[in-house]
Amino acid sequence: MMPDNLKPPVWIARPAALQRLVTEIMQFSQVAVDTESNSLFAYRERVCLIQFSTPETDYLVDPLALHDLTPLASFFSDARIEKIFHAAEYDLICLKRDYGFEFMHIFDTMQAARILGRTHIGLADILTDEFNIDLEKRYQRANWGERPLNPAMLAYARLDTHYLIELRHRLGVELEEKGLLDLAREDFEHLTKVSIPNSNGTSTNCWRIAGKNKLSPHQMAILQALIEYRDQHARKADIPPFKILSNQVLVELAILSPGNPQELENCGLLSKRQLDRHTTGLLESIHKRIHNPPPHKPQNHRPPDDVLEKIELLKNWRKETGRIIEVESDVILPRELLEHIAFSNPNSPEELRSIMETYPWRFAQFGEKILSITKGKADQ
Repeated sequence: MMPDNLKPPVWIARPAALQRLVTEIMQFSQVAVDTESNSLFAYRERVCLIQFSTPETDYLVDPLALHDLTPLASFFSDARIEKIFHAAEYDLICLKRDYGFEFMHIFDTMQAARILGRTHIGLADILTDEFNIDLEKRYQRANWGERPLNPAMLAYARLDTHYLIELRHRLGVELEEKGLLDLAREDFEHLTKVSIPNSNGTSTNCWRIAGKNKLSPHQMAILQALIEYRDQHARKADIPPFKILSNQVLVELAILSPGNPQELENCGLLSKRQLDRHTTGLLESIHKRIHNPPPHKPQNHRPPDDVLEKIELLKNWRKETGRIIEVESDVILPRELLEHIAFSNPNSPEELRSIMETYPWRFAQFGEKILSITKGKADQ
């Protein structure tokens, strides 16, 4: 069921209103936060809505109407205020990427649920389980860049944060009862240091798109030209590249390499609308690269055998420990940390402590076992 007794959220679209919002939320020790972006509808996604909830009020901030969100920086970096997210990593990346915000003191209800071993960790499922609230999942893929937002989207957006403070309290109690609160805090602290992924042109690299398809060097060169053509048009139209032509269509075109309009049509890969728009450009791209070599293939350096063996031993231990504690294995030891330990090959508690400096709970709980694995393999 959906709640019918909530007061309307406060819409924030003017600088003065944003400043009042900051003044109000800075008075609370806990504030729920979420964002909505337009990744499925724009060439370069951006944050299109930011939701805040206090125990008293829900707010919807419109970044498309506000050209300066700098007043929010002091809120996100204030260590006194716990910012409560669900699945925080993506929100933090987007906020840091678009506005340069830095973060302190967060609580991620999804990560808390994972640490508690819950199997249903999506917000919609948790709201149903905990509060008997049905969240419309279809709006997860809505175009949040459109204006005005319809009432159903506004209702969905405010529910993304409205119950998070109470949910945080319930999960926090469970974490404390099970002795896992310090583990959760360890993960929350790492989330505040999230970095913005650097694509380095990977979205326009034929080696990333070809996948498992076996293409000749000649076909790879053509695929690269087709990808660049698609990217140019997606950028101009401000839509995601997949809405121009799918990766699989480009791969098939590279394999078939049609040489004229009739051959392109006979491929049966493009709709009439796509043929009308792209026949000339696709054929020119194919012809332009038909005798060119493909870009150099990125090199994947294989770790030494002894490191691979340590990684496998640590993974096996991690999996078994997760099974016993009834959590996913990466809750026991995150992948990046596991690989860092295997590459570093610590031989003493001091060396391992240094590696796990920002994972003190895990070091205290598992350090002795981890060290026995690394030393045992090294000593063989």
